Amino acid sequence: MAVEFKTTHDFTCGQLEELFLSVGWSSGNYPDKLVTAMKNFETVISAWDGSKLVGMICAMDDGVMNAYVHYLLVRPEYQGIKIGRELVGRVKEKYKDYLRIVIVAYNKEMNFYANCGFKRAEDSSPMFITSLWT
Repeated sequence: MAVEFKTTHDFTCGQLEELFLSVGWSSGNYPDKLVTAMKNFETVISAWDGSKLVGMICAMDDGVMNAYVHYLLVRPEYQGIKIGRELVGRVKEKYKDYLRIVIVAYNKEMNFYANCGFKRAEDSSPMFITSLWT
């Protein structure tokens, strides 16, 4: 399998719905909103196996100091082959001159992000107002 990485913002509802629901994220139930969201992110890097969307990372930034990674997801059957690590690496490279790259990591993914160079804040916690469960 040869995974190809792209920097497109254009996806179909079906592609995004399949990817997001494959990892159990409730935002996959809103594919029309996801299509719009992808167009609005500053950075979208996707992973493809042929015509199949298998992973993506999305980030927004202030143009000079701070970048926030909002989505990082890889289909379960493609996990463990370093697609996620490659996506994170590409975002780190794009934002290498920024002073801060932020990601909110769920507890079960903390080790993955630590292995990618992120550190847990000792003095802060993420907070949300949300109707999504993931």
